Amino acid sequence: MNTNKIRFYNTMVISYYSGYIVLGTALLMIIPILTSLVFKEWNPLFDFAITMVISTLIGMSLVLFGQRIRENKAALQWKHGFVVVSFSWILLMVLCSIPYRLSGHTLSFLDACFDVMSGFTTTGLALTQDLDHISVSLNMWRHMLTFIGGQGVVVLALTFLVKQVGGAYKFYVGEGKDIELAPNVKGTTRLIWKISMIYLIFGTIVLWINGMLIGLNPVSAFFHGLFMFVSSWSTGGFSPMSQNIMYYHSFSFEVITIVFFILGSLNFGLHYAIWQGKKKELLKNIEVQSFVITSFLACTFAAIGLSKTGIYSNAISAFRRVVYNVLSAHTTTGLGSIYARQFAKEWGGFGILIMIVAMLIGGSACSTAGGFKGLRVGIVIKGIVADVKRLLSPERNVKAYKFHHIKDHVLDDRIIKTSSVIIICYMITFTIGTAIAAYYGYPLLDAAFEAASVTGNVGFSIGITSPSMPSLLKIYYIIAMFLGRLEFLSVFALIGYFIGGIKKLWERNQKY
Repeated sequence: MNTNKIRFYNTMVISYYSGYIVLGTALLMIIPILTSLVFKEWNPLFDFAITMVISTLIGMSLVLFGQRIRENKAALQWKHGFVVVSFSWILLMVLCSIPYRLSGHTLSFLDACFDVMSGFTTTGLALTQDLDHISVSLNMWRHMLTFIGGQGVVVLALTFLVKQVGGAYKFYVGEGKDIELAPNVKGTTRLIWKISMIYLIFGTIVLWINGMLIGLNPVSAFFHGLFMFVSSWSTGGFSPMSQNIMYYHSFSFEVITIVFFILGSLNFGLHYAIWQGKKKELLKNIEVQSFVITSFLACTFAAIGLSKTGIYSNAISAFRRVVYNVLSAHTTTGLGSIYARQFAKEWGGFGILIMIVAMLIGGSACSTAGGFKGLRVGIVIKGIVADVKRLLSPERNVKAYKFHHIKDHVLDDRIIKTSSVIIICYMITFTIGTAIAAYYGYPLLDAAFEAASVTGNVGFSIGITSPSMPSLLKIYYIIAMFLGRLEFLSVFALIGYFIGGIKKLWERNQKY
């Protein structure tokens, strides 16, 4: 097979699987359409119907273009998995933005794309206007994107729509997940969705009851409970109301959401291990150890730093304003119990620095959380400690160091190097985001706060994210959210694929 035929074959593979992912997403639009019918929201009904038709036509066209690969028994390659994932996410961002733009609640299509990417990546920053008055169906769609994005949209679509996906593991890894709960990816994906759906039912009921107890009517309490559970469990940070968690003025609401966003930030492998009765995993797992230590330090330092200001006069107030926001940042949830500008005006430089560090570290690998993950922090620190011990030990005393994450792993140089590279990539993305915002005149600390929030897929804002911010900054934040969620490799593969195609075209033109 010559180079051109290989490239055409690769394009068919990407087209075929991307088409199925688009079709799967189009199918999910039935839920907001049904919601529109129930609440007699006719304009949103047409918005979603139009989007569903467009998505279906595009999905079918992509599948038909690539259908010849069904006859080819060649295995999927890693590059196919990575490129399909990143290409599908971009395509879905554009298609899923259509109902946002048609609703009239975004000022431009770029703003609509920003909100969709924010939802898919479980970031939670929003440019949608007048949140308090958008339709129930559009609110349903916003929170569905967060929930689906947190669990993995690509593998979900392929698992349920394509019977034989021999290389499904490559799509699974391409979406930033690598835990194996079952012998195959289909089994693992179904277990992840089973865990999430059980929590969804339980969490919605708890918040529904709590909503009625604080005075919401039963129907309103149900949807608020559903949306706030999805935001908490998916570490998304969206809210049906513009005041976010503050809308409820409820200590019990805050305590319940803290429990669910901490659970959502934990590795699906850990959930499965606990469900299987392996309770010691909670004590032995390096990610849990890392999360407990960094959470304790972040909350303690933030509380000490803010105690000097005297703005939070008692323990309850400090818990609701300091501990809640620090844990929300650390788990990359972004549900906030204070207004954006209060961070800048009341927390001071030290408090903001704590938040930046917490947002960059993030939650667990293979969870709904973002950031460069507690697992990698734990591995790098253990690697440094191991190196120091080796330096201090006699040369003949060569010891193999291990760490525990679901099972025992040998702490070798390859694992430490991989973890370090991903952390460096996050830091580069964060630094560029900070520099661009600073270039546009925002204070450096504010710029760093917002860059940490988008890079770590958190969703907190210090006041920079708004429809009036520069378009270049919106585009960079979309890219940073995208990179942070897919953990770089898939996006790099897509960029490499397109650069390779452009290079071939250039070489061909030079010959003629």
